[in-house]
Amino acid sequence: MPAIARCSDVLRRTGLFSDEEVVTLLAAQRAEGGSLTHRVVEGGHTAEEEYLTKLAEAMEVPFQRLVEVHPPPEVLETLPAKAVYQYQVLPVEIRNTILVVATRDPFRPGLTEALRLASGGKRVRFLLAPLADLEKAIKRLYGVGGETIEQMLDDGRLEMSEEDDLLNADLDDLDEEASVVKFVNQIIWEAFQDGATDIHMEPMEKDLRIRYRIDGLLVQTPVPASLKRFQSAIISRLKVMSNMDIAEKRLPQDGRIGLRIRGEEIDIRVSTMPTVYGESVSLRLLLRQSTLFGMGKLGLGPEEVKKLEKIIHRPHGIVLVTGPTGSGKSTSLYTYLNTINSVDKRIITCEDPIEYEMAGINQIQMKPEIGLTFAVGLRHILRQDPDVIMIGEIRDKETSEIAIQAALTGHLVFSTLHTNDAASGFTRLLDMGVEPFLVASSIEAIVAQRLIRTLCPDCKRPKEIDPTYLKEVQFPVHRLKEGTIYEAVGCEACRNSGYKGRSGIYEILTVTDAIRQLVVTREPASSIRNESLKDGMRTLREDGWRKVLNGVTTIEEVLRVSEDAEEEYVEDT
Repeated sequence: MPAIARCSDVLRRTGLFSDEEVVTLLAAQRAEGGSLTHRVVEGGHTAEEEYLTKLAEAMEVPFQRLVEVHPPPEVLETLPAKAVYQYQVLPVEIRNTILVVATRDPFRPGLTEALRLASGGKRVRFLLAPLADLEKAIKRLYGVGGETIEQMLDDGRLEMSEEDDLLNADLDDLDEEASVVKFVNQIIWEAFQDGATDIHMEPMEKDLRIRYRIDGLLVQTPVPASLKRFQSAIISRLKVMSNMDIAEKRLPQDGRIGLRIRGEEIDIRVSTMPTVYGESVSLRLLLRQSTLFGMGKLGLGPEEVKKLEKIIHRPHGIVLVTGPTGSGKSTSLYTYLNTINSVDKRIITCEDPIEYEMAGINQIQMKPEIGLTFAVGLRHILRQDPDVIMIGEIRDKETSEIAIQAALTGHLVFSTLHTNDAASGFTRLLDMGVEPFLVASSIEAIVAQRLIRTLCPDCKRPKEIDPTYLKEVQFPVHRLKEGTIYEAVGCEACRNSGYKGRSGIYEILTVTDAIRQLVVTREPASSIRNESLKDGMRTLREDGWRKVLNGVTTIEEVLRVSEDAEEEYVEDT
């Protein structure tokens, strides 16, 4: 660490502090320790980047962003991962036997000597970089939990192969700072911070790949290269947490983990599947007490909100939400229920699983293993005097017929179907064997939906319009005056994807007398769709074009998520 006099001189030469402020800062640093940069930034003296830039000039060292920094392995190996994580530093290069290290805290007491010892006696020279850059670069280059894996290797207590017997491995008794328990927690915490909905741990021949599903797409997470050596221990830890049989590796298993992270109750559904190179583990993260959206937050336009609010306040009938897995159907159903929830309505749900806990609503967890199926639960719900019923999914003829009878006897029923568009919901029910007149008389509306990735507000930019391209994708050119088309660029804030967050696009089919007649006569989905279009229904793709013009998403994203619905319609016609 530079002498106090040198620190004082350097801080004064930045031009950011008065003499009194320099004395106060250094006195606090001597008394309390910690990060001087953190003290400067959090104290409101100046922004981090401005401070580090001026400090670098005063110290005559570089200031550098680390987005494009890719040190070779031999440089990264000069410092152990534990030191890198502990001191929040990154070895960048070796220049004439001098190790150049990125840091945000060059005045940290003992830092220079600690890095010299950790690197085997190398002389150390600093360059300055923001904390966010350091954290992202360390995670990218050393992997999530790199220091934990390194400590486990040093201990030598968990180097287990797939054939090792783990029945006697007491994973909970290991030192918390160097254990597989800590690593598993780090993986789950990283996924939670990144907004992931799923974690996939996939054994490969030479490594254990970990991927998160973020905004609907899989993203590979950097992990230490030696992680494969602890594959069995990690999987066994997850099986212990989810009350599975750790000795059974030949058959798939399902379990649950309940965690509390920073005040959030997270229910994790765990599924294991035997593969060639070991058990693959999938974790679905469900926020049990997540804040529910209002109707306007789902991505619905004012007209759609008004139309849906009218539909969900009807006294009876069936409202179906359709779409593939991961299209946000459950979120929409919970939002509808939350909108109509009041003390004068008795609302009961049959769910598998219960993804959101809602005050004032009676929620039933389905348990097929003991015979509590949707059909059984629904049959008993009708004896509970409900006003509104929500069924997680209509999967068979029995469930659909009970739901229809409930709707015809004065109940409002919400449920989901797996179809590509709204009109296909009718044909799906008919394919299950339900009588056409029952379908026609009970269904009030079908909402098809998809989730689209929304543009990152930090890096989106207007796109040059190619008329030929717009014609190829059948974009309504006459509507270009309604807004601006943007393109995805990519930056640090959005992990260089160009997108951040998701919104919905919708196709709302309200059942009219003309549509009921088409259902009764078993007309194809294309005829029902055409009739709905005459009544003013906006298709999924048309709703997507509206969001493109509003600067919410891109043309490419709308094409990606609505392709299946459009193809089905073309084939049907």
